[in-house]
Amino acid sequence: MELLLTLVTSTLWFLLAITILVFVHELGHFLTAKYFGMRVERFSIGFPPTLLGRRYGNTEYAVGATPLGGYVKISGMIDESLDTDHTEQEPEPWEFRAKPVWQRIVVISAGVIFNVILAICIFAGIKWAEGETYIPAQNVEQVYVQEGSVAHDIGLRTGDRILEVNGKPFERFDQISPPAIVSADSLTVTVQRDGQEKRLLGPPDIITQLSEAQNSGQGFGLGYYPPLIGQVQRGSPADSVGLRTGDRVLSINGDTVRFWQEMVTMIQATEGESFRLRWRRPDSLQVDSLQTTASLVRSDEEEKVFEASVTPMYNEEQERHLLGIMAPSNTPSGRQLLYREIGVQQEAFGVLGALRAGTAEAWQTSRNIVVTLQRVITGRDDFRQSIGGPVMIAKVTSEAAQAGLVPFWRLVALLSVTLAIMNFLPIPALDGGQFMFLVYEGITRRPPSVRVRLIAQQAGMILLLGFMAFVIFNDILRL
Repeated sequence: MELLLTLVTSTLWFLLAITILVFVHELGHFLTAKYFGMRVERFSIGFPPTLLGRRYGNTEYAVGATPLGGYVKISGMIDESLDTDHTEQEPEPWEFRAKPVWQRIVVISAGVIFNVILAICIFAGIKWAEGETYIPAQNVEQVYVQEGSVAHDIGLRTGDRILEVNGKPFERFDQISPPAIVSADSLTVTVQRDGQEKRLLGPPDIITQLSEAQNSGQGFGLGYYPPLIGQVQRGSPADSVGLRTGDRVLSINGDTVRFWQEMVTMIQATEGESFRLRWRRPDSLQVDSLQTTASLVRSDEEEKVFEASVTPMYNEEQERHLLGIMAPSNTPSGRQLLYREIGVQQEAFGVLGALRAGTAEAWQTSRNIVVTLQRVITGRDDFRQSIGGPVMIAKVTSEAAQAGLVPFWRLVALLSVTLAIMNFLPIPALDGGQFMFLVYEGITRRPPSVRVRLIAQQAGMILLLGFMAFVIFNDILRL
């Protein structure tokens, strides 16, 4: 039952995202066609068979039963319907083929343009509502590197201080995030280790490695969050010894703990055996007086240091040993503590500033997609690991929706840019193919023959159907 509910929820969120993207895309074609006096015969969200339909004026507005797409049928245009009846007659003034080439180019390009505008508006809205949070690199002297991760394979090690990324001074931690790495199309990291500088080079197939790591839930493998307690579960081992929100773990069995991920690894290494845990509590942190097994090691005006023996509990569902604490990044109160601890900066935006920032993020997203396509086409990265289809999109859409409205809308913006770029590829069944035909007509002063356009349209549709079948099958294998 739970699996069925998860499947239904994922499907609904996916359909909502796709419907928004398709509606905006087709609205671009529709409005520009109407503006130039073209007759729009049908505006459909989804493909036949038709579930709902109503005619207003010369246009039928419909919702199709096949939700993965939509279309606007414009009089006098050879499109997915492969309708050629109009070609045997002289063009009517309201037909697509009767309009100047430049107007037809605008209409064909409008869907892509509207998708980009949607992405800019979403990114800008998020920037305006939430601002931008970032971590100045100068506030974090060392990083944690998970063994076996992409970061570890590159050569990064726990305790490194990052100095440069791709030849630029390391100023913000988002410079080494996966999107930034993809955009740069390479990775060169200069670090300071044991008083010496080392230059590390990323592998040629780094995007493939990042995709594999992301799909496995591991991520890049680079951390810098301190071992602050974001929340303590009541009745847990941590609660029994007196750990409270805001405490910071100092050591486990005498070994210094510097990072949250490092603490998690050390707890798992105990294999469920009791260990000595030492932590500190700022003097400003007020907690209820409780009877615990912890002993006070040190106390001064600024902080108190406690130590206790604790036995982790085994969680069968997660298959790991737990203390019953949450990372500070996972709770609102914990995030505030974390922000103060590592000096997170918050940048607010006005309307114009948010619009500029949203446009920049849309451009960065576009570049990431184009770079990924280039790397896949040239064989530098694995196609199967780098490209996701409907099943994978449904999965990440559901995960984003569960994380909140902002992650969901951010994903919609990313998908909107992706749809724009993919739809403008020079494949006859896509807008990009129609665009190429119009460019040819503009240069030669005559359109390609009807036969050529029909054959190209049919070949493009076969290619797209084959591609869709492949990516769906590939998605299922990757789940």
